[in-house]
Amino acid sequence: MLITNANIITWESTNRILQNYAIYIIGDRIKEIGTTKSLTAKYPKAKAFDAHGQYVMPGSICAHTHFYGAFARGMSIPGAAPKDFPEILQKLWWPLDRSLDAEAVRFSALVSLVDAIKHGTTTLIDHHASPNCIDGSLDLIADAVLKSGVRGVLCYEVTDRDGSDKANAGINENLRFLKKLSTDPNPRLAATFGLHASLTLSGITLQACRAAAPEGTGFHIHTAEHESDEYDSLNKSQMRVIDRLLKHNVLGPNTITAHGVHFDAREMEIVKETGTWLTHQPRSNMNNGVGVSPVESMMRLGIKVCLGNDGFSNAMWEEWKAAYLLHKSHNRDPRRMGGYDVQQIAIYNNAALANQFFPAAPIGQITPGAFADLMFVDYHPYTPMTADNLPWHIIFGFNQSMVTTTIAAGKILMKDRVLLTLDEEEISARAKEIAPRIWKRYEEEVAKVS
Repeated sequence: MLITNANIITWESTNRILQNYAIYIIGDRIKEIGTTKSLTAKYPKAKAFDAHGQYVMPGSICAHTHFYGAFARGMSIPGAAPKDFPEILQKLWWPLDRSLDAEAVRFSALVSLVDAIKHGTTTLIDHHASPNCIDGSLDLIADAVLKSGVRGVLCYEVTDRDGSDKANAGINENLRFLKKLSTDPNPRLAATFGLHASLTLSGITLQACRAAAPEGTGFHIHTAEHESDEYDSLNKSQMRVIDRLLKHNVLGPNTITAHGVHFDAREMEIVKETGTWLTHQPRSNMNNGVGVSPVESMMRLGIKVCLGNDGFSNAMWEEWKAAYLLHKSHNRDPRRMGGYDVQQIAIYNNAALANQFFPAAPIGQITPGAFADLMFVDYHPYTPMTADNLPWHIIFGFNQSMVTTTIAAGKILMKDRVLLTLDEEEISARAKEIAPRIWKRYEEEVAKVS
């Protein structure tokens, strides 16, 4: 495929915006970039795809999401509104994940993947839970990912909150899926080992997970999203969350910690010293009222901070905007969380994290040899747009409706806003039929603990 008449945003380490360029793709890789004139002449028999002057840039990457939460949209929580994050877990997320069956797991993933493709998000790192549908649940999600055409990093979040048998089933599901990918790899699938959070994991279970995980396997875990996680850890172990995870050898350069809202200074130092990744989810943190993660301090310390959405829409530019505005508002200082900081987190750090799981080629950049994961953006700036001021054009000018085409691994997933791999109307219709069943189960689960 030869993409012509494109204005390319390369997202190289020194970013460039190239006017009227072309991208030659072979298989799942970018073979060459050059002017439209030169590459059209060089590859006259290539299948041409005219970008018509749109901006062509790497697909977005989401460093932490939850497909399983899709059926929460529009669902009411019985009784009084949750007053804090622990109540949100107890009244919303834990009864919901217990309500999912195999079909709901599959369609939770499918509706999320439709959303991702429409918004140009081509790599997603998911964190799954379905306590009454554990065995094979990662296969259901993997099948949806493969059908959609995007890249996915999957895991099952092990927890003790539903008893030791289900904790062990979660461990086994992670191991089964890791083994499956090691013996039957797929270039668009990767796996890590999921853990819910320190507050729902005993020392015995943490030790079992560490002992079971294959050499070199990292973990994906929520950390200090709310103060309760820290107090629970102190009560259990006389250690704060990160100290406790360090003791159990959970941290390291292949591990993702999500949130880190309530880390203290030493916890941040440990995350840095171990090379552990941290993901920031500003929309979720605002919605749950848990506080603001000190990611600017973490970045200054050298922590690899990435950007996720925690199950919010896979419109990652919305997460850019939330990050940019939240820290200014919280600190009452418009100088906080500058555009370059957001760019570093969302583009360069997310790409580096994705490359940990998909190391065969560079990801998140338009360069020869990189994965051909792209989106077309129909943006018409009315002021000059350069590599230097691009973050502010994205934050104040770009919106999700401008994404017209999405390509992953060299395959067109959406062209001119028409989805090619997933049938949105059919998926949405079936999900809408499933939802009342899931909501009824959810209400029954809430009633059990009320």
